[in-house]
Amino acid sequence: MSEREETPVWVPTSVSERARQFLAVPRAPSSWPAPDDVEGWEKHIAAVDSAILSRFASAAQLPVTVEDRDISGVRTYVARPEGVPAESGPIFLDIHGGALIMCGGPVCRATTALTAMTSGMITWGVDYRMAPRHPYPAGLDDCVAVYRELLEIRDPADIFVGGVSAGGNLAAALIVRAKDEGLPMPAALVLGTPELDLTESGDTFHTNLAYDTVLGSLMAVNRLYAAGHDLAHPYLSPLFADVTGFPPTYLQSGTRDLFLSNTVRMHRRLRAAGIDAELHVGEAMPHSGFTGDTPEDLDLAAERRRFLDRHRR
Repeated sequence: MSEREETPVWVPTSVSERARQFLAVPRAPSSWPAPDDVEGWEKHIAAVDSAILSRFASAAQLPVTVEDRDISGVRTYVARPEGVPAESGPIFLDIHGGALIMCGGPVCRATTALTAMTSGMITWGVDYRMAPRHPYPAGLDDCVAVYRELLEIRDPADIFVGGVSAGGNLAAALIVRAKDEGLPMPAALVLGTPELDLTESGDTFHTNLAYDTVLGSLMAVNRLYAAGHDLAHPYLSPLFADVTGFPPTYLQSGTRDLFLSNTVRMHRRLRAAGIDAELHVGEAMPHSGFTGDTPEDLDLAAERRRFLDRHRR
């Protein structure tokens, strides 16, 4: 019997009916292939990507044009909402989630279009290389390469960087790398339920394990991605980086999010370093929120948009 089956999840009345319906569905049990079973990992990734892509079918109907580009050798989706100028204005560099191994290709394309709509900006979605065939540092190298290219066409004050979950890991790690390499900081950083600690040392990796209906431990995946490197290295776990000089940062999580500790601890580190950092925590939200269009999701999406608008020139 799984841990979730042993511990029935209480569904609170403090959230909307749609949120309650989402919380009532147990998390599917997870099992991972052996570390050296490349074909097994790829089969698992393909199955998960297919299921996720079906949730984003409506993205194709958005009033957004999406162009596939090769930017510094990295496949990148460039999405532009209707009415947004193509040659001027801010650009959002969006780094997709998916546990550092999933959600590339068509899923990345769909999420890039959604980010363009919710940010109101041209959005570059980085389809970075991933494990098992391309473990660390390939994906981070790709994100840094695209960021460097973006700096060639936009002032840093017109660049925003963000990501959800594993995308939050790479977005924060990109900032750490950019600092180390002497690159200018973007206007702001957005970290949605970010996977900032691959060592999984925080409190909510234990307290929320039975209550996050989306996510369980990813330690097997973290080790696959790290490929023998120290999981606590700041490029792998940006929570442990020197965050002095980070740009203004929006952080979002939920009271049932497995990564709540990641988000809270990073917020405190940023505040201690004198960084303008906002923390928004959704009631009863599991990892990555509810369905995306519950009142709770929309409320935090509005907060995120207000943050972005406040830092636009």
